[in-house]
Amino acid sequence: MYSTSDFKRGLKIEIDGQPYTIVEFENHRPGKGAAVVRTKLKNLLTGQTIDPTFRSGDKVGRPDLMEKDVDYLYESGGVYNFMDPNNYEQYEVNEETLGDALKYMTENLKVSMLFYQNKPINIDLPNHVVLEVVECDPAVRGDTVQGATKPAKLQTGYTVNVPLFINEGEKLKIDTRTGDYIERA
Repeated sequence: MYSTSDFKRGLKIEIDGQPYTIVEFENHRPGKGAAVVRTKLKNLLTGQTIDPTFRSGDKVGRPDLMEKDVDYLYESGGVYNFMDPNNYEQYEVNEETLGDALKYMTENLKVSMLFYQNKPINIDLPNHVVLEVVECDPAVRGDTVQGATKPAKLQTGYTVNVPLFINEGEKLKIDTRTGDYIERA
């Protein structure tokens, strides 16, 4: 069990049998009465956010969560397959669960998979991935305004704005948190 004094951003808690992560929290002391903790929680199963308020000293559950490092193998009919490299156990995750992570996923990508009650519910990507440019317009002479960019389509189908000097076939480092181009790889 966690107490409200243990709350911090990113802490994973369980309320009414559902796992949540703390997005924001604030200790509040009104002029009268006991102190309260206002929180913003994100449901790890559905992605829904709620804003409950707890009294100081309230207890919440500790969810049955586990993290494993796994490798992404392949996609088949909207189901994505991952493998634990230690024991070769395979896990299937549907497209809806992965969400925006699909923009950056290539075969053999190492990710951290989150399990709730031994069922995969989410993945955490590395901060940066290297992806190849498959479609990009050539730079036009005289198009060199400071900081000019052009769209480039990557091997996963994701389109990112890149500097004018980038060409098809180049490998780029992409930030998975923001979706932005960082540098050539």
